[in-house]
Amino acid sequence: MLKLREDWMENVIKQKILNKQAVVGVIGLGYVGLPLAMLISNKGFKTYGFDIDENKIKLLKKKKSYITHIPEEKIKEAKNLIPTNDFSLLKKCDVVIICVPTPTTDTNEPDLSPVINTAETIAKYLHKGQLVVLESTTYPTTTRNVVKPILEKTGLKCGVDFYLAFSPEREDPGRKDFNTETIPKVVGGVDKVSGEIATLFYSQVVKKVVPVSSSEVAEATKMLENTFRAVNIALVNELKMLFDRMGIDIWEVIEASKTKPFGFMPFYPGPGWGGHCIPVDPFYLSYIAKKYDFTTHFIELAGQVNIRMPEFVVEKVVDELNKRKKSIYGAKILVLGLSYKKDIGDPRESPSFKIIELLEKKGAKVDYNDPYIPETPKMRKFRFYKKSVSLDKNVIKKYDCVIIATEHSCYDYKMIVDNAKLIVDTRNAVFNNLKKNFKNVVKA
Repeated sequence: MLKLREDWMENVIKQKILNKQAVVGVIGLGYVGLPLAMLISNKGFKTYGFDIDENKIKLLKKKKSYITHIPEEKIKEAKNLIPTNDFSLLKKCDVVIICVPTPTTDTNEPDLSPVINTAETIAKYLHKGQLVVLESTTYPTTTRNVVKPILEKTGLKCGVDFYLAFSPEREDPGRKDFNTETIPKVVGGVDKVSGEIATLFYSQVVKKVVPVSSSEVAEATKMLENTFRAVNIALVNELKMLFDRMGIDIWEVIEASKTKPFGFMPFYPGPGWGGHCIPVDPFYLSYIAKKYDFTTHFIELAGQVNIRMPEFVVEKVVDELNKRKKSIYGAKILVLGLSYKKDIGDPRESPSFKIIELLEKKGAKVDYNDPYIPETPKMRKFRFYKKSVSLDKNVIKKYDCVIIATEHSCYDYKMIVDNAKLIVDTRNAVFNNLKKNFKNVVKA
């Protein structure tokens, strides 16, 4: 009798998904949650978008965008999306997807409080037949050992009364060749039935679903992807510092290495790592590794190298100013780009903040320009407030040094080169855009 009841509930949620009658709730309407909620709603599912930020909800209700690479026209197209901060509406949802941040503490340990708080909120409204999916990037075992016990405190049993899975987000904001719908979706359930139901749901939404055997495999997939990038970025950053001492251009080396048709994948150096994933995920993996009495030497070394890059940039600025008989103390410096990558307005973990902090500690007077970020947002680790300055030839001429920290496409690099006394280019942006080296441009 119990098995019949379980099969009946499983079939009900499956039919609701297939008939597009399932109501979906996406918790967290940031860079991951908002495009996902829009996509789900465009596929014919009634979709609630939940967020604790009242300003986001107000803007979405007015069909306004707060994310630069998501145009308002796209938000207007999401007619089945209902933005709300009324979490009691979770009781109406058949599918609940968690897309909240998973930051680190000041000591680089995982901060799972957003996930835990969200799971506790869901538990208040959890009902039989409901599917819950965690998408927030985290270390393996989180879904099973952290989320599942919270939900089961309700007395409902996972795999019997409700279903639980993990599916890592793979967003790359601003990317043109792939989007939420076309990036393959890895899905792993805490149990077999949960995995099947989650796979069925995502197959109605994205082009390709990649089922894996467990939630732990799905969690580890995301860890591997981003740790792979973190380690390789650290490698080229370390080589950049070595080759700089040797008078060798790392970017030219990479271009030459790219000509090998096999066995090489290009990664590019920069002023440090940024974004939510790469600066955070390796530390999540190192944390859980210690619980298994294992030290992740490669990961920790990569973290040390990447964290040091803003210091390398500042050292280069100091050296170049000294060559021009100018002290860093009192020097006027302009940082171009506050976002962590080009052509988006995402400042999360951007190395520009650390560069500004280090320069100001040395007595420099620092301004910034970023057309995507008009003023510095509230950050967990940095406590300064600035507004983006305007950019023209007269402004550029005022500064002793211009640091290119982000290679925004909208910058007029010819104008910048023609009017800057000194440019410290951390992205090879001048050469990339003008195909020429200049005497007042120093690569860092």
